[in-house]
Amino acid sequence: MFAFFFLWGFVGQAGAFELGARGYLWFPHLKKADFQTIVNNAQNNEINAKDVLGMGDKVTYAVEAYGGVGKNHLSLTFTPFDYSADVLLTNNITFNGKPLTVGNPVRSDLAYSMFDLKYQRDLINLENVLAGFSVGGIAQVKYSTGSFKLNQGATGFDEKKSFDSFLPMIGLGAHIGLIANLLEMRAMVTAGGYGSDNYSYEGLADLSITPFPFLDIHAGYKLMQLKMDVNDYKMDTLYTGPYLLLSIGF
Repeated sequence: MFAFFFLWGFVGQAGAFELGARGYLWFPHLKKADFQTIVNNAQNNEINAKDVLGMGDKVTYAVEAYGGVGKNHLSLTFTPFDYSADVLLTNNITFNGKPLTVGNPVRSDLAYSMFDLKYQRDLINLENVLAGFSVGGIAQVKYSTGSFKLNQGATGFDEKKSFDSFLPMIGLGAHIGLIANLLEMRAMVTAGGYGSDNYSYEGLADLSITPFPFLDIHAGYKLMQLKMDVNDYKMDTLYTGPYLLLSIGF
């Protein structure tokens, strides 16, 4: 569907052409990280990875390829997450139907990759008025794949749960030119999913400066929540934090 609309815009209307890549350095605060498994239709206790397992903040990155013609824009973004922690277990935990022993060290590992495919079509485009202004509607698909693992070497406990999640999302994106060809602001918010346990929302806003043609330097803030209930596995994570971004395009 995304490819159809993008190609329709390419052949169906004249307009400016854009192509480029962006690289993000994100400093997210892990505000929430809860996990739960289901075995034989019975839910194990929910695990608070921050307070119980000692999982903390970690810098990550993202890379994005984008292109567009006229009012139509398409992008694909890859973001990896990789957390691990070692802690002396002081709370009772059951994971994959098996209990871990209190008083022994436990290692937790959360590793997953997120892919975001976005199609945006401008609804209001005043790029040629003053310093420029546009607002567009967004259709997005978020795919996440990875695993959560717990290991307790002293007791031989070694369990992992893998997951794959697809979430459809919609939203809005805006661009405001503050000083033509020099200083700009952009904002974006999307949300969606299905049911009460499979959804995501995210938002970002940043300022960018263009010191040289084809090069933009951004500084902004992003928040994202991802909640899933797939493959007898539940996960609820919430991230907020600033980011730096370098964009090269024409």
